[in-house]
Amino acid sequence: MATPQSSRQSSYSSISGKIRMHAIHVDSVQRWMEDLRHMTEVECMCVLQSKPIGVDEDAPGELIVSGTGAVSEHVTRDNLQMLLKRALVVSTELGKMFQRLEKGRWQRVHSTAVRVHCHVRSLIQEYSTARNAPPEMQKYDKSLLEKCMELNVITERCLHTEDEYFLKSMKEAIHEILTDVSDSFSHMIDMALASEIQILIRQIEDSNNVFAISTAISNLLSLTQDGPQLCSIIAKEGAVVALLKICRQDCFSTLYAHALRTVASICCVEEGISQLEKVDGILCLADILTDSTCAEATRAEAAAVMAQITSPHHTSTQHLASFLESMQDIVTALIDLCESASCGEVFLLASAALANITFFDSMACEILLQLNAVHMLLQACRDRQRVDTPYSKDQVVTILANLSVLEQCTADVLEEKGIEQLLVLLNEKPSSSSPSESAACERVQQKAAVTLARLSRDPLVAQTAIQLKGCFEEACS
Repeated sequence: MATPQSSRQSSYSSISGKIRMHAIHVDSVQRWMEDLRHMTEVECMCVLQSKPIGVDEDAPGELIVSGTGAVSEHVTRDNLQMLLKRALVVSTELGKMFQRLEKGRWQRVHSTAVRVHCHVRSLIQEYSTARNAPPEMQKYDKSLLEKCMELNVITERCLHTEDEYFLKSMKEAIHEILTDVSDSFSHMIDMALASEIQILIRQIEDSNNVFAISTAISNLLSLTQDGPQLCSIIAKEGAVVALLKICRQDCFSTLYAHALRTVASICCVEEGISQLEKVDGILCLADILTDSTCAEATRAEAAAVMAQITSPHHTSTQHLASFLESMQDIVTALIDLCESASCGEVFLLASAALANITFFDSMACEILLQLNAVHMLLQACRDRQRVDTPYSKDQVVTILANLSVLEQCTADVLEEKGIEQLLVLLNEKPSSSSPSESAACERVQQKAAVTLARLSRDPLVAQTAIQLKGCFEEACS
């Protein structure tokens, strides 16, 4: 099942070829205006490189985009955005080159190779040199430029021959070099991103200023929206550790919710969950969830982290061993949060965590029945303030479907007149043309049917369902 974070995260785009970067979601016209200056500069360089003019490849300051100002004056977020935008341009060009190479369009292959070289050199001049990148990264940059130049030279040779055998052998060689360039560029970008992310993490770890820490957390959260690749880098650089450290200090209580929301986003990848486990993050989450003095927003974000780390989508469940130790307290706190939720989002986050937990361990279902969860969930379904979307209903009916495996659930559902509510859910319809909402409604219908089928082991439930279904059909006719 989907985690609640997916409804709050922007989607990301995969780039064909060996590099996968994620598009920054901005207005299309604004994006075109920003890209235009890079593209026109590169096209000018393509023209210049086709003329017999000597060019010093290592000349400092060459190809720096005009109007950007000193890179050292940019804030870290600006540097990261610049890296992502320029990397997207390069990876797009590399993808085109792979396609054109397969079709044997040699003129286009060469012109694309020239553009790639220009873009890479411009990016390196614009970022690496100006930011005083570490020596190992500068060596990597030099190696990448050499590979790009090699690509230029070999593709140009293919323009001056029609020898099919030669072109076939060159095609294989170019493909190998191009793959190497793609992998090298991807690695260089990862190194640059990691360097910038380290700056943000140091701001969180070393500062005592609430505003400065909040700004750094906001920048990290924004980066997590650009996809799993960045989340993996953020996790590997120690962001989860730094954020949970904030959540353990009373003086930063106003930042708890903000930090936890960022942790939840990072934990969409296994590296994030692994880091959380190493610093006893589940125990920290349990403490927050069970602390009645914590603000509702903070407990809701802790529930969001729980929903993320217990998602069935994760292939590894080793981190959940420590979760079992606190299950009673966590499940109790989550059902209490569902019952007292002041709005639909809080209920969604808490119920999503419970839904995932019931998949994870049957003991959670037993605990929920002992806590009279069926009554609370069915009451919530009738409360539009808490259950206001098909997404929330999806979580509720998921929990009920998992609870219905236990015999005790049948009596609780009958006592709460839950068969009627399940039939209502069986006919859930979207209120808009949104594909995601339609998909959520389908899940609600499927799980309501599963729940009714399981409960119908009891003849009384089956008879009640038949009678109520007849009443519904008569009312609709």
